[in-house]
Amino acid sequence: MNNLTLYLASVLIWGSTWIAITFQYGRVAPEVSVAYRFGLAALLLAGWCLLRGLRLRFTLREHGWMALQGALMFGLNYVCVYLAEQRIPSGLTAVIFSLMAILNLLGARLFFGTPVPGKALWGTVIGVIGVGFICLPGAAGTPHGSGFRAGLALVLAGTVAASLSNLISQRNQKHGIPVVQGNALSMTYGAVLVALYCWAAGRPFAFDPSLRYVGSLAFLALFGSILAFGAYLTLVGRIGAGRAGYAMVAIPMVALALSTLLEGLHWHGWLVLGVGLCLAGNILVLPRAPRVAERTA
Repeated sequence: MNNLTLYLASVLIWGSTWIAITFQYGRVAPEVSVAYRFGLAALLLAGWCLLRGLRLRFTLREHGWMALQGALMFGLNYVCVYLAEQRIPSGLTAVIFSLMAILNLLGARLFFGTPVPGKALWGTVIGVIGVGFICLPGAAGTPHGSGFRAGLALVLAGTVAASLSNLISQRNQKHGIPVVQGNALSMTYGAVLVALYCWAAGRPFAFDPSLRYVGSLAFLALFGSILAFGAYLTLVGRIGAGRAGYAMVAIPMVALALSTLLEGLHWHGWLVLGVGLCLAGNILVLPRAPRVAERTA
């Protein structure tokens, strides 16, 4: 795949996973669903690696880096997101999560010395301002009580964890860890760590055999975890976490559309203005992706 195809795959798949997460609520604790999701995804990826004869033997140091990536990306990040979506609409969660775009840019600059293009920075800042308007009280008709504030804090914590994991993924790829095998092992570490947390916290390992739960789990494991992460982390390795983070500005547009249709998200003035600013940020940052794709396809 060229870079533009990888970008579009990440946006369209991840844009729909936010609403799919809400189908996981019910009999199974959110943290347990995270362990199931990435445990299943890790098994599928490991099976693919064995089928293709891809190497799964790495040094202890490499395992340490993959474990750190898994703990942040497939552990802390998603536990926070699953818990947050119990408190705030999935579309708003996705929009707040788009703050990762600017965190990726700053992180790439801080850790790798990657230049921050002025146009991209301005576009990301405008998008973040839009997120601020969306979070204003009453913007989406959502009461801003303690539950909403807790959801907001959880999303922000997950966003920081995800951004750090993106930088670790970029580092791992630069040191020769392939995306597919790296994801398989990182997901394994993430699933195991979340499962250990669930055991320590007394979360029962229940299972919901309904079509709604099983179908959403399969979609999240295969498309949301394997295909989307493979596409996105490959993009991170090619063009860096900063530029790849532009996807985090476009994904909320898909999530908001689905949240409006399926969750009845209410569009008030501040929400319209905030989404408009996010779109304006997209106009500034997204045109750079096709030019990168042309150079590297």
